[in-house]
Amino acid sequence: MGTNFGSGGNRMPGKRVQFDDETWAAIDLLARDTMKDFQELAQEAFADLLHKHHRPATLRDALRQSVRRAPANDEQRRGPPRSKHRGRRSS
Repeated sequence: MGTNFGSGGNRMPGKRVQFDDETWAAIDLLARDTMKDFQELAQEAFADLLHKHHRPATLRDALRQSVRRAPANDEQRRGPPRSKHRGRRSS
């Protein structure tokens, strides 16, 4: 219970969501206009939500983010040029 079979027979977790009548009517109209079913709209919406909050939606995205965060992959940044007169004050 709680799992559905997605395309290709993959098991996916199933959750029940509730919408008010106005929201459901808008979602249903969007589904008809775009010729998508509720599952496709939900996947798109959750992928957008994860992207908005900078969270990976797929394993590939997670790997890309982890590589970008690794310090070894940062460019070597040089500080501002040092003055030739370090430590001396002009009087």
